[in-house]
Amino acid sequence: VQLQASGGGLVQAGGSLRLSCAASGRTFSSYAMGWFRQAPGKEREFVAAISWSGGYYADSVKGRFTIFRDNAKNTVYLQMNSLKPEDTAVYHCAVGNLATGRDSDYDYWGQGTQVTVSS
Repeated sequence: VQLQASGGGLVQAGGSLRLSCAASGRTFSSYAMGWFRQAPGKEREFVAAISWSGGYYADSVKGRFTIFRDNAKNTVYLQMNSLKPEDTAVYHCAVGNLATGRDSDYDYWGQGTQVTVSS
């Protein structure tokens, strides 16, 4: 099982980015997929997750980020709008059985993609 995250980059505050996470080795349509992020010197934190019942978001990104998936492509996306400097972090995608905010509920992790938001 492999997860390949992409789409990160450098963007100005107020800008947008779309992250992608392509899964291979298994069909993940029945699994939850999530995004977490880790900034330098900080612990990894939950960003968003999606299951068959819908999307879930951390309060810090609610209204600005949207998670969605394309099961035919085994890919989950994170559309990030109105980006802020505090969104700067390495973003990791993950797959698990439950769409929760706990990283311990996810079994497979991607390598991460860097998002940098300049002020």
